[in-house]
Formats: sequence, C-alpha cells, structure tokens
Amino acid sequence: MDEEDIDKLVTAYLKKRGFKQAELVFQEELQQQQQQQQPPSKAGDRNRNSLADPEIAKLVHSFTDRSESCPVRYHDGYGKLRTWADSSLDLYKHELLRVLYPVFIHCFMDLIAQGHLQEARTFFNSFREDHVMMHSADLLKLEGVLSPSHLEEMEFAHYLRHTKANIKICKYSYELLLQYLHKTQSMTMLGIINERINFQVTPGQPMSISEDVGVETMFTIEDAANQASHKEIQWGLLEDSLEDRLEKAGNPHLESEKANGETKEGDLDDIKKRSGEGGKQSTSVKKSKKDKGAGAAGKNMRPEPNVVSVAPRVKPELALPVMSTEVEQSILEDLRNRVQLSSSALPSVSFYTFINTHNSLNCSSISQDGSLVAGGFSDSSLKVWDMAKLGQQSGTSMLQGENDTTNEQVVGPNGGRRSYTLFQGHSGPIHSATFSPLDDFILTSSADSTIRLWSTKLNANIVCYKGHNYPVWDVQFSPAGHYFASSSHDRTARLWSMDRIQPLRIMAGHLSDVDCVQWHPNCNYIATGSSDKTVRLWDVASGECVRIFIGHRSMILSLAMSPEGRYMASGDEDGTIMMWDVSSGRCITPLMGHTSCVWTLAYSCEGTLLASGSADCTVKLWDVTTSTKVPRTEEKSGNTSRLRSLKTLPTKSTPVYALQFSRRNLLFAAGALSKA
Repeated sequence: MDEEDIDKLVTAYLKKRGFKQAELVFQEELQQQQQQQQPPSKAGDRNRNSLADPEIAKLVHSFTDRSESCPVRYHDGYGKLRTWADSSLDLYKHELLRVLYPVFIHCFMDLIAQGHLQEARTFFNSFREDHVMMHSADLLKLEGVLSPSHLEEMEFAHYLRHTKANIKICKYSYELLLQYLHKTQSMTMLGIINERINFQVTPGQPMSISEDVGVETMFTIEDAANQASHKEIQWGLLEDSLEDRLEKAGNPHLESEKANGETKEGDLDDIKKRSGEGGKQSTSVKKSKKDKGAGAAGKNMRPEPNVVSVAPRVKPELALPVMSTEVEQSILEDLRNRVQLSSSALPSVSFYTFINTHNSLNCSSISQDGSLVAGGFSDSSLKVWDMAKLGQQSGTSMLQGENDTTNEQVVGPNGGRRSYTLFQGHSGPIHSATFSPLDDFILTSSADSTIRLWSTKLNANIVCYKGHNYPVWDVQFSPAGHYFASSSHDRTARLWSMDRIQPLRIMAGHLSDVDCVQWHPNCNYIATGSSDKTVRLWDVASGECVRIFIGHRSMILSLAMSPEGRYMASGDEDGTIMMWDVSSGRCITPLMGHTSCVWTLAYSCEGTLLASGSADCTVKLWDVTTSTKVPRTEEKSGNTSRLRSLKTLPTKSTPVYALQFSRRNLLFAAGALSKA
C-alpha cells in the first residue's frame, strides 16, 4: 500500500464520518505536499516506510472494513465487552459493568442513525434484559425509536445523543478498561466510549457495592448540579415565627412530658368527637393505655433535644400574610400541648379508609386537625367529609350517600342527608388536593390543566387559575398560606398567590414531568420531584434552581421537609426513600423497606420521626435522629441501614394516599380500600 492509497482511504473515511473540517484541512495539506518539490529518493523512502509499517496498514484496513460489516461490529464488540466485564474480578466488576449501559444505548442509536433498523432492533432485544432492572423506564422510551428521524424528533433520544454519560470509576478499573480496548483493538467500542462517556477517575480502591447505591448518575446534568451546589441556602426557620415565640416563652416539651397521658387522652377525645364510631373508640382506648406505658418508660430516659429550637432564624423573602390573634392563640395552644415523639414514644395513628370508590379515587388530603378529609376523583369531582357530622349520620344514609351522583349538596337519596360536601367545576380527573394551613380553603389540580380554589365555609369555587399547558399533577399551599406551588406535565413548577390569576414565578429546568412539589418551612424555597429522577430546590424570590439532588433510579412521587428545614426526604416509584442534606445537596442515606411506590411522606412536628405511606398498603415509621448521627465506622463500611425502621403498620388492603401530622403530633393517614 503506497502513500497515495493511504491518503485516499483517509479522505474517504473523513467524508463518511462527516468530519468536514478535518477533511478540508487534510486536503489542504495534501495540496501543499504536491506543490513542494521533493527528491524522488525521499519520496521512495516514504513509500517504503509506509509499506514497512504493519501497524499503520492494519489501522487503515480497520477503517476501511468498518463500513462493510458495521452492524456485526456493533453486536460483536458489545457482546465481547459485556463478557469481559462480567468475568472481571468482583472487586472491580460492578464499576466495569456500569460502562455497559451507555455503550448499549449508543450502539442502538448509532445503528438506527445509519439506517440499519432491523439490526438495531435485534441488537436491542438481545441485550435489553441486562438493563431492565435499573433502567426500565428509559428502555420503554427507546423502544419507540424506529427511524433515524425519531432520534431528533424524540426529546429523550435527542438528549441522550447530545449528552455524555457521567461515570465514577477508580483509577485501576479505568486502566483495565483501556488495556482491554487496546488489546482487542475494538475501534467501534473505543469510539463510543471516547465520544459518549465522561469518566470521573478517582484514586484508591473502588467503591463497595453498598456505597454505590445512588451514585450512578449516568445521563444527568451533574455539571449543573455541581454549579448549583455552590449557591448559599438559608435553611432555618422564619424570624418571629410561632415556634420562635413559643421557644422564647419557654420550652413546652417538659410540660408535655409531665402531662403525657393527659395530652394523649385529649387527642383521643378529639378523635372520638370527629369519628363517632364506637368500634374505633374501643381500639383507640387500648392504644392510649399502651402509649401511657410507653410514656412512663420514656420518663426514665433522657429526652432528645428539639431540633427545631436549635435551627437558625432567617428573614422571609415573600410578603407573608398576617395571622389573626385568635388563630395565633389556637395554634400556640396546640404547640404547647404537643406530644414529644421519639423512638420509644411512637405516635397514635388515625387512618381514614375510603370504601366503594370503584378505583376512582386519585388523591386525598387531610386538614391540620383531622376534622376534614377531602378526596379527588376521576369523575372531576371533589368530595369533603366533615368528621364531626359523619358520626351523626345513620349507617344507611352514609352508604347510599357515597354512591349519590346528583348535584344536590345536602340532601341525598331517599331524603337522607349526604355524608359529604360535593364540589364540582373541573372538566378532568383531579390529581391533587390540599387544605390551607387554617383549613378554610382547598386547592385542587386537574388533568384539565387548571387549579381551582374552593372555600370550605362557602362550599363554593372561588377562583380558577390557568397557566399550565398540560395536566397539573400536584399543588401545595405554603406553610404560611396565601401562596401555593404547582407542578405539571409541561415540565415546569409555578408559584402562585391567591389574589392573582397568573403565576408569580415559572420554574423550568426539569427534563420530564414535575410530579410533586413541596414547600420549605421558611417559605423561601420550593422543592420539586420529577420523572427525570432528580429533585430540584428553587429560590422563590429569583425563581433560580439552587440545588439539584441526584441519586434516585426512578421517578420521584413524594417529598417532605423536616420542620427546621435542614433535611428533605424523597420517595420514588421503586419504593426507595432518600434523605438529603439541603445545604450540601448530598444524600445522607437511602432508605429501603417499601416494596412499591412511595406516595406520601411526612415528618413529625419536632423532626424526630419520618412517616412513609406506600402502595404496598403499609405505613412505616423511621427514626430520623439515628440517621443524622452516623458513626464514621458505619460511614466507611457503607452500611445502608442507618435510618432505622421503628415500626411497620400494615393495612388490610388499603394503599396509603396521604399522611399528615397534626400540630399535636397525631398522625393522620388516608387511603382507598382496594379489592385484591
């Protein structure tokens, strides 16, 4: 092979790969060489050197052969890489296996882009089972890529084609991978890995498999997350808040510990008045006796410090509404009588079960004191039950009222009084409902892309907020009221105020649906969870993203903020809960236990316990104070059971839709009975 043949092959390769700039530069160099007069002997020497260099000839031949059997090269190259990684030493195996997923999807998309549609489908079906467990949602989306045009038209595929995968790997694993690629001379795999993967090489030994949980970021905006993490966050409570006033007036928890039995009996009396059901009363009486015993045992133990009292105080960035004196006194009274919870003093739980819903209940919400329970249904209706009135109804009228579909608001069939108040106005299924902090308003979001404000006193719709372009999945009142936040299928979250029909802020940045939204206790930040597997924290004053939390492996369905605002919990579709440090943006620990979607999360009022409700029909209680005090020995060993599960409360067959701690630390829960 002489030099002229090599030049032609290189030119053909550059043109085939679309490297136009490199092709022009190469052509210019060839022209300059032709114009220069060189002695024949030197030219002959150069030709002989080219013929005598087998490595160059072999490399050029590999480029020329690449176009002949391209699909086979992708299939064979990936298959050999997969076999090599799977047969590696266990110490490095889990790091090397992480390389396979980005290589797999880019091999598939490259075959599609080159027009080898049948070969691409065969390749996809041959190796997809390796990645179903970790990336099932992504694979479902990629199955829809059927032509080269789909790579640009489908946003997810377009994003993958133009984004590098981020993979953390130790130095020795990285060197092993390079040695394999050099030894096998797999140019196809080498090209994909070089062009599509960004390796973050770390010194020392590889991470253990337990520490690897949540580290795999793959196709995420990690650079943006690192950039956002440098912004300062004020995570404390508001100055002159009710908790602050109570703290200055004196610690109420010593009094509550002394009167532990009386306060729990007081909460018990409230439940009796609201429910009016004898069967539940007898059960609650037995439970109160157990709680008294637990309280007596707790007196001998050293009380845990109140995390809310040591939280810093910050100024509000929003103009917050002024609270009336009567309401303040009522809330302060609840705070004074709050039961101090801990790992040895678990909360009483009041569970509201919806029956005869026929799978039409989409969401549920419970008022602060548990006196009102709301349900959003697929028929676009909102129903609100008053627990005080529910006990006054006869059993017959309650059952008949449940199935009533008339527009009357008071009288049910057969002249009986209905057990709920019916609110109608949406034109699509209701996906979320939330009570205002004072329980005088309800917000609902719907598939009709609107948000509606309802008055519980007037029993009427007051405002319809329009701004989202697609279904609104979640809406939440701020802790101070007046302001609320919404999240939608249009991949945005929006900040609203009750007195304006247009949003005050639009927070855009998620790559997929924004499924849930939650306020920070000081009202200065809003957290959003998305189907793109990330959680973002937004500054309400500027609308900027100040933190990106990366680690979940499926869509995020629920969020909760600790009372002092330092920690955040997020639950996903796989049943995993992660607890985050808001200021650093790092995951403290993943929490494993649920076997299905985590639909709701709630912190106790003093921040010592976390409650989680799931589609697996259980409520779990977790010790938060244990997780935030991790010994260094556990941290190094990668022990993931740092957040201790205190108790699992199973229901008969009721997925848990909503959880809510009252101001006195009584836990309310709600769900719809499902027929297994």
